[in-house]
Parts: sequence; C-alpha cells; structure tokens
Amino acid sequence: MLASQRLLFDIPRDVGYFNAAGTGPLSIETQEIARRAVSRKGQPWLLASDFAEQQYARARAAAAALIGAAAEDVALVSSVGYGVASVGKIIEIPKGTRVLVLENDHTSPVLEWMARAETQGFSVEAVRQPGDGDWTSAVLAAIRRAGAAPVSLASLSSVHWADGGVVDMHAVKQALQPTGGRLLVDATQSVGVLANDVASLDPDFLVFPTYKWLLGPYGRALVYIAKRHQEGVPLEQTAFARRDVRAENDVYFADTRYLPDARRFDMGERDHFISMEMASVAMERIAAWGVPAIAARLGFLTQQISEGLDGTGVEMLPQHQRAPHILSLRFKGSARDIAQRLAAQKLYVMPRLGRVRVSPHVYNDEADVARLVAALRNAASS
Repeated sequence: MLASQRLLFDIPRDVGYFNAAGTGPLSIETQEIARRAVSRKGQPWLLASDFAEQQYARARAAAAALIGAAAEDVALVSSVGYGVASVGKIIEIPKGTRVLVLENDHTSPVLEWMARAETQGFSVEAVRQPGDGDWTSAVLAAIRRAGAAPVSLASLSSVHWADGGVVDMHAVKQALQPTGGRLLVDATQSVGVLANDVASLDPDFLVFPTYKWLLGPYGRALVYIAKRHQEGVPLEQTAFARRDVRAENDVYFADTRYLPDARRFDMGERDHFISMEMASVAMERIAAWGVPAIAARLGFLTQQISEGLDGTGVEMLPQHQRAPHILSLRFKGSARDIAQRLAAQKLYVMPRLGRVRVSPHVYNDEADVARLVAALRNAASS
C-alpha cells in the first residue's frame, strides 16, 4: 500500500487536515516551483519563444493521462463553471426536453442549465437525494420514468460533493443512449482518486479542476470534449484558437479558421508564467503515485475512521455506495458546531448540508486518524 506522503507537505505534526474535497494543499515541491515561476513575470525577456506552447502542451498531456484521453481532446480553462459554460455554448438543448442534475449538487454543473431553461424552453430536473444513498438507481429511474419528457442532457457529478455518494456513469451513459441523451461529467471529486477513462465511458464532456484532489493551484481546470463536439464555437474568441492569427506574421489574420480540436476551447490569457507548471507538476505527481494506489490508501484511512465510529450512532452511507475518499457523517448535534470544536483541536473537517464531511489525502497518516476518531467519538457522546 502507498505509504503516507506527509513529509512532502508543509503540514505541522499537530495539524490533522481532512478537507481535500474542499482545497488540497500544495506540496513543498509545487510551492517551490511556484516561487521560481513568479520570477518569470519579473523578467519575461528571458523566456524562450516556445516556452508558453511547451507549458500548454505539458499541462494538456498531464491531464489527458489521468483520464485516458488524447491530449488534443483536452481544453485548458479556469474553472469547472467555465467548462460547463463552454458546453452550454457548444450544444443546443431542444425545447421540451429535460436536463438532469443531482439534488444539492455543486453549482457548477447545475446553474448554467437553470439560467438557460426558461428562455430555451427546456426543464431542469433535480434527482432527489435517495434515502438509501443509491444515487445511481435514482438517476436511472429518472431517465427511464414513463411519460416524462426525454432527457437531452445529464449534467452530473460523478461523486456528490456533500455526501460522497458515487454515481455509476457507465450505467447512466447506457441509459441515455436509446434517446440520444448527452452526458456531462463533473469529475471534480473523482479525478486523481477514482478511475476516469473517457475511452471506455465515452462521455460527451468531462471537466475537473486541479485545486482539490490533484493538489494543484486554484484557477486551473481541464475539460475533455468528445471529438463529435469539437466543431462548436468557443466561449471566448482568441487568436490562439485560430489556425494562423499571429502578431509576428506579416499578415495578422492570415487564417481565421478554428483549430480542428479541443484546443480551440482554451480560455483567454492562459497563464504560462506561474500556475500552468504548478498544475502540470501536481498532476504528474498524482500519476506517479498511481490512481489505484491513492484510492487504496484513502479507502484504508476512511475505513479506519468508519470502524472507529462503530457503536456511536453516527450515520454514514454504506461502504459500497460511497467513494473511498469521502465520509459524510451525520451527528445528532450541529455539524457546524462539531467542525468548529474539531478546528480548535487543529483537526480540520467541513460542515456540509448538515453533515460533517471528512476527506483525507495522501498526507494523512494513522496518527491523524487516531486523533480524529477520538475527537469524533467525543463529539458523538456529548
């Protein structure tokens, strides 16, 4: 099993940080790269003429490796919301159809469709959070509901950010096929920990940021766009999305046709000075550890926490319905109060929709877990 990587992070011994689902800390290596990278903007004349393109290619390749994609099918964007907004411009949602989302899902895969629904004549249906925790069955039932309008798009998180429930995207994809429904996967809470193979899943779109489980910088995200959608119009109009619009040319607008792949959807002002290399290094480190090894490590830690809470009355999803790296705990008391009490002990969890969310990463070790379990048991008994 992958050992704790605590020594690679700037985390004091008395701190137990269990909020990777909120913000993953930068490793010491990535922090040092960021410090060196800042100086590039101080002396930009030292950059080689092809430096920016090398940075973009490296980040694209690192992201593609994590999801089984071709690099040219990945666009460089700033956020999941930007990626979803791009999808909103690429595809048309037919009038009278449904867009499926998850109840209380994060804003990114939801609000874009809520904002468009009235003017474009479609409806947004939130799949109710199932009492038994089985998100997959609930989504499939919504897709197949007799007499309902067809589902033109399922815009879903693969792991629910609040309760850690997993959605079987392969089953969802199969259920959508008879009516031609499209699939947008918000993989924020899964890329870097769970397998995400777009070659086998064949989603229409898959988007994820780097600042959580990938332990990278804020303001960097990647969006996979299936080849069948790469003829769409980008959210922004940029020179580098075109085949030959270059300031160094004698003729500026030499060829304004779009690039033939997902690179046309890159955001404007892609940062090659600082954050792009940080993102690349972080993603490459995740790949070096190996996604299966990370999943096994984090599953081991959350199982220790789960078993440590046996007999306390604390409620959580059954193991087969939750992601291995997120525990969502329901106490009798206030989740916010419990999180504050734990923070006073330098144990950092987050209150989410009335539950205490615990999300470890590779920097956590058994000592962290033992401290957390003791504090959680105390909270359950008080």
